[in-house]
Amino acid sequence: MSAVIAQPPRMSVEEFLDWSDGRDGKFELDDGVVIAVASERIVHARAKAAVCTSLVRAVAEAGVPCEAFMEGPGVRVDDMTSYQPDAVVQCGARLPGDARMIDRSVIVVEILSPSSAYRDLGRKARNDVRVTSIAHDLIVDTHDRVVTHSRRGDHRVILSKDHTDGELVLDPPGLTVTVANLLPPPDQDMR
Repeated sequence: MSAVIAQPPRMSVEEFLDWSDGRDGKFELDDGVVIAVASERIVHARAKAAVCTSLVRAVAEAGVPCEAFMEGPGVRVDDMTSYQPDAVVQCGARLPGDARMIDRSVIVVEILSPSSAYRDLGRKARNDVRVTSIAHDLIVDTHDRVVTHSRRGDHRVILSKDHTDGELVLDPPGLTVTVANLLPPPDQDMR
């Protein structure tokens, strides 16, 4: 479950980065309010690894100037909101090693979990489309084994489609990923 952390009334992204530096745990900033992110279940960690591995391979195969990250650096939505997607693809010039924010995210990925589904499908998804560099938003549902791909269409229209198999073409930046590779092996203990 996500929780609000004791803090000053509201923080900017810059204040949040200073506040969170060196703290244990994972935090996001939503409209100036710090949100603690719950610890993960094993199925979530497996899905993150599968997604990141698929994206790293797709970047290498496409030969594009992009880099895939699993969690960690934040994606700034505005001056008061910053999220940490489960995985993200940044394109363009390589970021310096001490960067804490991704400034040219093209693909963001969230893996649904019981504690995060409400925010991931609601406010975070609505805010991600405000970031003009984000061309693709992938929501991975390990329980139902479906990947929802939302992308920008003509005239800023967001187009979404659920996928259970086949390939996803993520252009820009020119990546192709197999849907099955974005999902961890079925977990017999979860059924």
